[in-house]
Amino acid sequence: MTGHSALARVLRTPRGGIAAAVLVVLVLGAVFAPLVAPYGYADQNLPMANREPSLAHWLGTDEFGRDLLSRIIFGARTSLAVGTVSIGLSMLAGIVLGAASGYFGGALDRAVTSVVDLTWSFPEILIALILIAIVGPGLNSTAIAIAIGYLAQFTRLTRAQIMSLRGETYVEATVGLGATHAHVLFRHLLPNAITPVIVAGMLATGNAIVLEATLGFFGLGAQPPTPSWGAMMSSGTAQIFIAPWIIVFPGLAIAITVIAINLFGDALIEALDIRSRLRSG
Repeated sequence: MTGHSALARVLRTPRGGIAAAVLVVLVLGAVFAPLVAPYGYADQNLPMANREPSLAHWLGTDEFGRDLLSRIIFGARTSLAVGTVSIGLSMLAGIVLGAASGYFGGALDRAVTSVVDLTWSFPEILIALILIAIVGPGLNSTAIAIAIGYLAQFTRLTRAQIMSLRGETYVEATVGLGATHAHVLFRHLLPNAITPVIVAGMLATGNAIVLEATLGFFGLGAQPPTPSWGAMMSSGTAQIFIAPWIIVFPGLAIAITVIAINLFGDALIEALDIRSRLRSG
């Protein structure tokens, strides 16, 4: 099944179609935030602090009188950018390491699996906290920490896929005809092994967004005045009995985003029949 036909099949399902629509709206809102947001994310108006939702401020204001809707829209930039960039870097590194480990085996495989299994034994949040404690808080360090935290997942998955495919008859025939290692890897093995890795990367993006929000909640992610859904929830905890919307609406934004990613990913798994392919491998 081609990628185009699989995507069309996903969009025809109610679950996949709704999830895709939500994700498109989120991405467009993040990209065109300066045009969509009614106010600037850093515009303060202290006399309007902690105002409940109204026609002037649809989701209310925070403790500095900043429009909450505008900050959530701009905050989507932070969460989506960190989530996609970190998982993209992690996937790229994991595919390279996993492919080399699974194909060549030997000492390289033992070294890679030893390091991967070591990092696999620690939760992603713990790895991220340790790395940020060393490097320092900020968006760049958050993205790097999340990328390293999820590296083991993509390395192990790619390695397993390559090892299950390298014994296939067509691969052995290609090697017997004198094909180079690069030709075998990039023309025959990776194209057939990468689909489950991409789907796993999409599902991991939702987890990465939650992890970014968690780090932002603890003040280790985006630094003020850059808006972050996690940091907004953190500031809202002090105002929860005065202005509960400060913590509720960013939390809803995180929940909606992660649910949409997971629903679309599940629909894509069914369309590509990933589960049966993994079982057969």
